[in-house]
Amino acid sequence: MACTFRRSIASQLSRVLDLPPENLIKSISAVPISKKEEVADFQLSVHSVLESSSGHSKPDIQVQTRRLAEKLKCDTVVSEISTGPGTVNFKINRELLTKTVLQQVFENGANYGLKSELFSDLPQKKVVVEFSSPNVAKKFHVGHLRSTIIGNFIANLKEALGHQVTRINYFGDWGMQFGLLGTGFQLFGYEEKLQSNPLQHLFEVYVQVNKEAADNENVEKSAREFFHRLEAGDKQALSLWQKFRDLSIKEYVQIYKRLGVHFDDYSGESFYREKSREVLQLLDKKGLLQRTKKGTAIVDLSGKGDPSFSCTVMRSDGTSLYATRDLAAAIDRMNKYNFDSMIYVTDKGQQNHFHQVFEILRLMGYEWAERCQHIPFGVVQGMKTRRGDVTFLEDVINETRSRMLENMAFSKTTKELENPHEIAERVGLAALIIQDFKGYLLSDYKFNWDRVFQSRGDTGVFLQYTHARLCSLEETFEGGHLRNIKAACLQDPQSVSILQHLLRYDEVLYKSSQDLQPRHIVSYLLTLSHLTAVAHKTLQIKGRLPEVAEARLHLFKAVRSVLANGMKLLGITPVSRM
Repeated sequence: MACTFRRSIASQLSRVLDLPPENLIKSISAVPISKKEEVADFQLSVHSVLESSSGHSKPDIQVQTRRLAEKLKCDTVVSEISTGPGTVNFKINRELLTKTVLQQVFENGANYGLKSELFSDLPQKKVVVEFSSPNVAKKFHVGHLRSTIIGNFIANLKEALGHQVTRINYFGDWGMQFGLLGTGFQLFGYEEKLQSNPLQHLFEVYVQVNKEAADNENVEKSAREFFHRLEAGDKQALSLWQKFRDLSIKEYVQIYKRLGVHFDDYSGESFYREKSREVLQLLDKKGLLQRTKKGTAIVDLSGKGDPSFSCTVMRSDGTSLYATRDLAAAIDRMNKYNFDSMIYVTDKGQQNHFHQVFEILRLMGYEWAERCQHIPFGVVQGMKTRRGDVTFLEDVINETRSRMLENMAFSKTTKELENPHEIAERVGLAALIIQDFKGYLLSDYKFNWDRVFQSRGDTGVFLQYTHARLCSLEETFEGGHLRNIKAACLQDPQSVSILQHLLRYDEVLYKSSQDLQPRHIVSYLLTLSHLTAVAHKTLQIKGRLPEVAEARLHLFKAVRSVLANGMKLLGITPVSRM
């Protein structure tokens, strides 16, 4: 593993710089591979280790760099030391590099990269991740796709790092929309349609009642009254609400199954309708609750009575709001899970909402409010199916599978597949996830079906194709034991580039663990796949000497293992054939 080499380099540096090796480990970084020339394996940024380095000019730094390099010596691990602009570069003994990387990949398996010393001082924590959180009685809109796959990635990564993770799906199953839906169903609903196609019918009812409410004040009044009845515990209103909720969740579970996503706790706003009253009482007791002339209750976040910096926590009719229920949920989760960190994954439109919720918790005296974190994401633009503009996630998954099946129809191997529909769906979902994860999560992006499904280039299809191709290679050629591998057979430029890239996997995981951005892993896997595509053409196995064929096969096996590990972290199920 990379840190085996980092520690060796750090030990020698510590003697020269008189610093503990632990202080130097994270200053020694793996060098990204270059298409133009063979590069060193690691580099030390001299600026990062010099005391009072801000006082050094660039020429000064370069002089210090050369002096430091001159004091270092090659040994059994480091075969060459050189300098770059402000860096000391280290080239690892090639045979040792080959044996160590391959050995660690196969020994550590799914944990390759995670046992690195970069994570050695990482305390194990209790982490709660709230994600997906669709609205009950509305179709699972494509806007929820981002929250679902991003939250799933964060939970996967945290679990892989050894944290105790609780995945929560916090349904939007309470609020004024149920007043509208209850009234709408009484006006426009049909029991037969509800039973045959529940979410589609509820969606149609919701659209229709919203149009009516915009033109008819009585409809809006009825909606408010229906929600008030819900909050008061009216049996008839609650029975209709429960029916909508049960039918909705049944369909959501099927969609999550298709996405390969699971949850530890299916919660909802409805659970906190009683507890939100306790929150209001607590706010009032602490002197934080203020009444407005309209009869609503607010919390002043400015401390100066500025109404533009306040958060409404109760309507004039006494019913609760989203913010009130989120406050109740946060307090309840702290009591239940005693979390070290709680992460909310929603679109960036809710940034102000979570800022207000966290600030109110702080004002209430909950020091743990600082452990709450909002991970916002941007908007997907232009994701439409062939049937039209209104895009639901189920439609998108179906469209993904359909388009992928069309693409696969041109492949020679597709006819031999036992389950082409399942494979098409897995490859299609990989395409959606990679498209989504390539950039910064906060960025909006334009969706393009044609670009997403390209089998070449930086796509999820390309990753799946690479993985399936490597699986086919392993099926064709059976390999022997790793102990018998001759490292000398993997010293060509293509092999060395792949080994160097495998070497830096732990660093990529570390970057993603720091900022919770999947793009580092995506970029890494795409580069690995491009390197493999080149190597597949040049590093032939068939007809080569046994020791050469054996070494190359193990290299490709190592690539497939790391590729699969990374894909699974991203929430992608690798396919072995396509």
